[in-house]
Amino acid sequence: MKVKSIKRRPVRIWRFRLGGMLLAAGTLIDHPMVAGPTVIANPTPEQPLQTEDQQNQPNEMDVFQPAGQPAGNTLPQIFQYGEVQLRPHMDYQLLYGTGIQSAPGNQQNMVIQELAPGVAVDLGPHWALDYTPTIRFYSSKQFQDGVDHSATLTGGVNYEAWSFGLSHSSQITSAPMVETGTQTDQSTHTTTLTASRALDSNTSADFAVNQNINLVSGLDDSYDWNTLDWVNYKFWPRLNAGIGVGGGYVLVEGNSQLNGTNNLDQTYEELEARVNWRATDKISFQVNGGLEDRQFATAGSGDSLSPVFGASIQYQPFQATQISLNASRTVSSSDYYLAAQQTETTLVSLGVNQRLMRKFTLAASVAYSQMDYSTPSGGASANLANRTDDMVSFNARLSHPFLKRGTWSVFYQYSENSSSQSGFGFQSNQTGLEISYSY
Repeated sequence: MKVKSIKRRPVRIWRFRLGGMLLAAGTLIDHPMVAGPTVIANPTPEQPLQTEDQQNQPNEMDVFQPAGQPAGNTLPQIFQYGEVQLRPHMDYQLLYGTGIQSAPGNQQNMVIQELAPGVAVDLGPHWALDYTPTIRFYSSKQFQDGVDHSATLTGGVNYEAWSFGLSHSSQITSAPMVETGTQTDQSTHTTTLTASRALDSNTSADFAVNQNINLVSGLDDSYDWNTLDWVNYKFWPRLNAGIGVGGGYVLVEGNSQLNGTNNLDQTYEELEARVNWRATDKISFQVNGGLEDRQFATAGSGDSLSPVFGASIQYQPFQATQISLNASRTVSSSDYYLAAQQTETTLVSLGVNQRLMRKFTLAASVAYSQMDYSTPSGGASANLANRTDDMVSFNARLSHPFLKRGTWSVFYQYSENSSSQSGFGFQSNQTGLEISYSY
């Protein structure tokens, strides 16, 4: 079953250049505040929205050139007024999939069509806004056609020695989810405020305050507020390390079977360390890890002490070849499985991107993920909460540009999920065609 993460954010390493511009985007958040749904949709993850200033300050730890920023792109922009520039974009996808769940234990073979007309607005060099609706049609009557909405704002400013950033992202979706085993309506709203400054030539500090709201129809709603703040030391230009301390509070409410008799809120503290190393021009390593101590307000629940980590390796042995290896472990509240209080997600993936005959690009990846739903010892309904999902997947995509601004792609994905809970396991094959065009 082809999956795309709407809200799941594996632990990522903050990539801040000392003294540089810190412009927050959703992918820069170190702490995954809410475990997210996995849905049928686009096989390629959307690139985070970037401002002109962000694009002009690439991360020195990144071996790969950021996707969507091809070198030497001098195409004229026809929707521009002063510093304001409109960049319309359109995406169409046709997908045939087997084993797509309409309800736990009930799988469908069907065609899914998606049309996503959107527009990005550059509000000068420091601010950018994007809105994209996605119109989705299912050939199976077991699913309801609809329109998803995605809006993102990102930007930042410098003031004396400080760099400040703001990002906000809202998504309203209705799609099949692995976690629930059915089509599920939900809306997510994520806001991040950041600040950074160099303390001296080798030392810097990063601060962030995050809000994550996840509203799931018929299930739990969660409101997560947290911070994770870092002190960094640069040993030499391509090697730095940091220590981060933070914590948060989760307000949980909704249609849970425990509501009315138990307080489902949670608090947590976190201690992490990280190392970023650009070993050569061709390879880089980024690693972070630590411990999270989570407390539950439910009567009789104990604490949960869990390891969290993230790792990323980028290797480019040749100009046309990119190899990446990623791993992460995150902990969050359980919004999609009512018997549990928390979700622990472990992910490992290997990806290869190869340019062929200058114009074609072949991307392939394999991934393994495990989601454990649990309630601490002594917690209410602990005997009902033991669910584990193990998923393996393989992705392949062949892409080719056309008319300078467009790209067509064909793709295939195989997914298999084994669940300890009856009805949530599946096996799926998906093939499709995608055409995109943007200014």
